[in-house]
Amino acid sequence: MSNLKTVSPPRAAELVRDGAVLIDIRETDEHARERIPGARHHALSRIDAGNPARPGDDVLIFHCRSGARTKGNAARLASAAPQTCETFILEGGLDAWKKAGLPVSLDASQPIDIMRQVQIGAGSLVLIGVVLGALVLPGFYALSGVVGAGLLIAGVTGFCGMARVLGVMPWNTRAQTVATPAAAK
Repeated sequence: MSNLKTVSPPRAAELVRDGAVLIDIRETDEHARERIPGARHHALSRIDAGNPARPGDDVLIFHCRSGARTKGNAARLASAAPQTCETFILEGGLDAWKKAGLPVSLDASQPIDIMRQVQIGAGSLVLIGVVLGALVLPGFYALSGVVGAGLLIAGVTGFCGMARVLGVMPWNTRAQTVATPAAAK
């Protein structure tokens, strides 16, 4: 059962009205900022550590932001769900849900997700390195090279040092503590 069926956002909304449970597999920082009201949070990074279903759950609908994470991990999600549950993937994820005009809760006081923070930070450092290299001293080009090497290593190994550093920043640790009660729902 590695290929989960997809379900459109309007059909998923009907299923939820009939008792289905949406499971948000995004990470805590993503869920804290924007989420589908009533969706249960169970991050993909801890899917093997616990069952996302609860007693009485008959239909589960997994979702992420765009649908790519759920499709790419369909086998893991299928094996994490009890055999007694009918299990789906929300086609297009949260983005498609919003595009369909379905309700979304946005907490603008929460920081943007870590990966976007990494993109902003890395892009800024590369730009600063290029500008300073061109205007001040060519040695500043090395900053852009170091950031590029870091991104390459992150892509190859799956370990992103910048994401780890940003994750312990005060604005992000606050988001994790605020989001924790929602994860228990």
